Amino acid sequence: MPVITLPDGSQKQFGNPLTVAEIAASIGSGLAKAALAGKVNGRLVDTSFVVNTDATISIVTDKDPEGLEVIRHSTAHLLAQAVKSLFPTAQVTIGPVVENGFYYDFAFGRSFTPDDLVRIEEKMHELVKMDLLVSHRVISRDEAIDFFRSIGEEYKAKIIEDIPVNETLTIYQQGDFIDLCRGPHVPNTGKLKAFKLTKLAGAYWRGDSKNEMLQRIYGTAWGDKKSLEAYLTQLEEAEKRDHRKIGKNLDLFHMQEEAPGMIFWHANGWTIYSQIKQYISQTIAAHGYEEIHTPQLVDLELWRKSGHWAMFGEEMFTVKTDDNREFALKPMSCPCHVQVFKQGLRSYRDLPIRFAEFGCCHRNELSGAMHGLMRVRQMVQDDAHVFCTEEQIQEEAYHIIKLVIDVYRDFGFNDIIIKLATRPDKRIGTDELWDHAEEALAASLADAGLTFDVKPGEGAFYGPKIEFHLQDCIGRTWQCGTLQLDYSQPTRLEAYYIAEDSSKKTPVMLHRAILGSLERFIGILLEHYAGKLPVWLAPQQAVVMNITRRQEEYAEEVVTFLKKQGIRVKSDLRNEKIGFKIREHTLQCVPYLLVVGDREVEMRTVSVRTQQGVDLGSLALSEVLSLIQEAVAKKGRTD
Repeated sequence: MPVITLPDGSQKQFGNPLTVAEIAASIGSGLAKAALAGKVNGRLVDTSFVVNTDATISIVTDKDPEGLEVIRHSTAHLLAQAVKSLFPTAQVTIGPVVENGFYYDFAFGRSFTPDDLVRIEEKMHELVKMDLLVSHRVISRDEAIDFFRSIGEEYKAKIIEDIPVNETLTIYQQGDFIDLCRGPHVPNTGKLKAFKLTKLAGAYWRGDSKNEMLQRIYGTAWGDKKSLEAYLTQLEEAEKRDHRKIGKNLDLFHMQEEAPGMIFWHANGWTIYSQIKQYISQTIAAHGYEEIHTPQLVDLELWRKSGHWAMFGEEMFTVKTDDNREFALKPMSCPCHVQVFKQGLRSYRDLPIRFAEFGCCHRNELSGAMHGLMRVRQMVQDDAHVFCTEEQIQEEAYHIIKLVIDVYRDFGFNDIIIKLATRPDKRIGTDELWDHAEEALAASLADAGLTFDVKPGEGAFYGPKIEFHLQDCIGRTWQCGTLQLDYSQPTRLEAYYIAEDSSKKTPVMLHRAILGSLERFIGILLEHYAGKLPVWLAPQQAVVMNITRRQEEYAEEVVTFLKKQGIRVKSDLRNEKIGFKIREHTLQCVPYLLVVGDREVEMRTVSVRTQQGVDLGSLALSEVLSLIQEAVAKKGRTD
């Protein structure tokens, strides 16, 4: 006679074991109809799961985050079923849930086309209308291998061969389609009503470029059509704001095959990059950071000691010298900063010590994973590491958090989502140490007046971390900044300071990044602003245009005046109509368009127009200068 405890604390007693679906029906017909899955003692299960003991249960619907994941997972299976129905010789491989959707990889004799994508989606809708029951059964590993080989699914058999021998597996079936899966899934295909296939791509089998190329079909799925339509609108807007297109249109950067995953910065792009770097340098200097610079190529032994080789060895570029020493291009700067800390004897009176670096890092990202500025092989990170005592953790964390938030606001980001990732199952250090570390970070967030979400078990093995996620103007979120507490690396690399009692103590190390990769952050900025950057970041802040040749001399005089005041300005003296020039420079996202005609020459003024098309009339040069300087000083802030 199981006693079921519901989310509101109420309890229901039943005379016999019953399924999650039956429990939902006992609560109400509306809930039974909406049920997609259940959570039994915190575990996500199918609605067919039988509860035969006392348990705490919640019914999962499309209003729950878990419900959305079940929908997307189930839609991936729906996609695979549709492909197999239309293309019986295609082999299925994997079909996971990803952010905002799902994908499925297939091996097929020819490339799928956009027309195929339309046919596949139509077939998916047909299968939804059939309202097929989704069921599952337990199967042994060996039986599963034999079964999938017997139906020609060699890739699926290979996946199962890598699973431990004694592990019990589950297979799910809907209609005549059967797939290996842990589940859970929706109870029937009729629950899947809001989805869209979005694109085709290539993907190497098991992510290894030495293996055969598969075909990946991406899709998105939501709980209702309104949410789907909102997301598709967001995708359309994101396409318009693609930083790669903006970079080409504004002559900011390019990439080419001779240097995959690395950026060729053009003059306009380098101006943006330099402004950001200069701003960060000035800001952190005012907060007590010492800017340092460490080597890019470091003996592999240091990476072994720090633990990076064991964790990230496959992502590191290495080289051997003629004396048979092996070096690695640094994927991050932290071990090098520990080496700087170790130079000379450090006292507790010296702490905290704050080192910062624009560290040029290299990571061997997979070819298929690279994406413009967003994911590269060579990047510069605004790394910083604070060495402090246990007692200083909370205060230092508080100052870092305030610094990060202030910087984001200067760039125009006010919607900031903060997450605290806590201890994982596999970790070093005592529970007492973790308690102190997590409490210190949580308290520092509270001191800063910030709310945050907790991500249980998602901290690093050596310490908890705070993540800063920025929400852009079309609702997308980007993780940028991190604050990570590290007890491990200073210990592994034998860093210490002399404590007040003259003993040697290991400092606590706080890893801090504000922007993360400068390349990626610039990509985010370009998409957030659709190329129309705040005046302080714009490569050209103003352009002076003449109407006829009679104003050429005065136009150059205006340029000279503004340049002497530090304004990034140029002239456009081409023999073109003024309307043509205005349009061209508006498309180039120049914030201020300054026009001079005969009247402006006579009055020693300029006619000012903004890139938004606002006509500010004729202003004296001193007024124009003040206008631009005020906009620069404001940065990206809206308050």
